[in-house]
Amino acid sequence: MNTHVHWIPTRSRTEAAEDATELFRNTYNTNPAGCWVAPGRVNLIGEHVDYAQGISLPFALSQVTAVAAAPREDTLVRITSISGDNTLQTEVDLKDVGPKNPANWSGYIVGTIWALAEAGVVPLRGYDMALVSDVPLGAGLSSSAALECCVAVAACDLQEATAEKDILAKACMRAENEVVGASTGGLDQQISLKGEDGHALAIDFRDNSSYQVPFDMEGHGLAILVVDTNAPHELADGQYASRRAVIDGVSEKFGPLRDQENLNPDQWADENPDPSGTLDAEAWRKKVRARVAHVQSEIARTANAIEELKRGDMQAFGNSMCASHASLRDDYEVSCPELNMVVDTAMAQGALGARMTGGGFGGSAIALVKKADIEKIAQAIADAFAEANFRDPRVAVAIPAAGAQRVEV
Repeated sequence: MNTHVHWIPTRSRTEAAEDATELFRNTYNTNPAGCWVAPGRVNLIGEHVDYAQGISLPFALSQVTAVAAAPREDTLVRITSISGDNTLQTEVDLKDVGPKNPANWSGYIVGTIWALAEAGVVPLRGYDMALVSDVPLGAGLSSSAALECCVAVAACDLQEATAEKDILAKACMRAENEVVGASTGGLDQQISLKGEDGHALAIDFRDNSSYQVPFDMEGHGLAILVVDTNAPHELADGQYASRRAVIDGVSEKFGPLRDQENLNPDQWADENPDPSGTLDAEAWRKKVRARVAHVQSEIARTANAIEELKRGDMQAFGNSMCASHASLRDDYEVSCPELNMVVDTAMAQGALGARMTGGGFGGSAIALVKKADIEKIAQAIADAFAEANFRDPRVAVAIPAAGAQRVEV
């Protein structure tokens, strides 16, 4: 079998900015005041721990969302966006923005501006905006954070406002958590704003500190292959929330999980029975233990993986990736057959490591592969999906890139 491999298209940042600028001109019959881009992200390791004071290691993708924008004198935000073959248009008055409103795609945009105004960073003022994106929607590569972060840096530049990147990240999180209603922990926004070429970003969510970690794949003859499974992916549903509720509850009772060496969460499980009502007491205890075990092991595993990367031990790092996937699959139960197939196929074809990335329940998986094996492994994954009658996957070679920035056109 030789199934066609679908590669994710990638424009340069300048090309994306040019396309956004052209869309702006065609929509509003004038030139924008500028254009800004922000990247999606891949999380190398440290999954589902950002909301548990854990450690994560993402890097920013070369795929970006670009916004061409100009300020208005009123509080109206007019938006035009190209998504696939569709052009979406809407307008929202910032005076109407608040918790759960608008709880749709425009909420990521206007919610970010609203949150920046609430924080006193920018005035409550409207914009005309045109957006294009190469970050695949629903792929677990954080298209939402790319959207929020390019809007955040655009609004600040247009209002000649200065704010630390952590302040911008918090505003973007408010847009996602409060306005749209997606419960995410801040990893995506930080890396979209702080990414650097050739580096991953180690983020410690205990104190919100971060530092750059060199990620020299070229020097090792390696690459990160990203595979968008095209399986359904939705973070704003009960699956993500139910797992976070367990971790939040156990942490509130016993303290941060990374500090608890001999924690037995049965007491919390007994005090807080299965909310779905489908599990008996012992089955629920087992489930809660597994959820906690993933978070504790993933935090320790990520700390070790960062050291492996620093000393250039790529095989050890690959082993850590595989252990992370196994934990996400078996203990946290956020994987799916498509994600598992990517990991299993890549490893069978000689990858050093592979794992699902992002929230799970669909989305993307990544594999650490030899550059010479990129085509072979991508083909094997496409063939495996075809044989299983899964949707066609899309693949890309991920390159650690810079964070959100203005692009001159």
